[in-house]
Amino acid sequence: MKTTRITFIGCGNMGQSLIGGLIANGHDVGALHGAEPDANKRQAIRDQFAIEVYADNHQAIADADVIVLAVKPQTLSATVSELSGHIRRSQLIISIAAGIRLATLGRILGIEQPVVRVMPNTPALIRTGASALYANPSVTNAQKDLAESIMRSVGLALWLDSEADMDTVTALSGSGPAYFFLVMEVLEKAAITLGLPVDQARLLTLETAFGAAKMALETDVHAATLRRQVTSPGGTTEQALKVLMEKGNIEQLFLDALSAAKHRSEELASTLDAGR
Repeated sequence: MKTTRITFIGCGNMGQSLIGGLIANGHDVGALHGAEPDANKRQAIRDQFAIEVYADNHQAIADADVIVLAVKPQTLSATVSELSGHIRRSQLIISIAAGIRLATLGRILGIEQPVVRVMPNTPALIRTGASALYANPSVTNAQKDLAESIMRSVGLALWLDSEADMDTVTALSGSGPAYFFLVMEVLEKAAITLGLPVDQARLLTLETAFGAAKMALETDVHAATLRRQVTSPGGTTEQALKVLMEKGNIEQLFLDALSAAKHRSEELASTLDAGR
């Protein structure tokens, strides 16, 4: 794995996070390559990671075992079409472009090309991401292990049983960081309104969010049980939760929110597919 030749087509934030994660995990720097059209960005990436970055996509993928497509969804089809005649059947393709279905890539690359579709999220930028993966039938077990290892360099990686679940994953973990940021934002604002200084409200909000997530990660206890454990009958937490759960109907609110995000993910995937 550490000497597997990996080329990143597109070296934006997500591409750079994967490059950095692989290097931090001991991957051979000489086995990592990138492709980036902007000369200044190419040099910046060379300076930061000491890898070779090419202006030409064809040159970048020539000796690669794995090609990671890390370009914007709107440009992926054009990028893949331009590469299709230069990709070998033995090369594993990993697509992290949101909303691009395997069937769409298969029409361009051929159904026998091994392709893994991945839905990462933004905490991958600090190596605490959550990525879901789905492979087409041409991907071998060894290639699945390889794809998982690459994504694990920036956090959790798990396999889905159905590609259709990608839309739910997009709604949950793909968009999910924004939901937690919103909760932190409104908690901080409420505390300030109730009289706490801004710096104290921010610090207490962030540490509380971090601590709650850490507790949930480091125990096998379900979140509902953890919630009950910190909710004393007749206490302050109980009163707050009554407002959220009874008056705010927060459970239904989040179900509606995720349903809306999932529906939009399905719409975008269909639009991108139609615009191939």
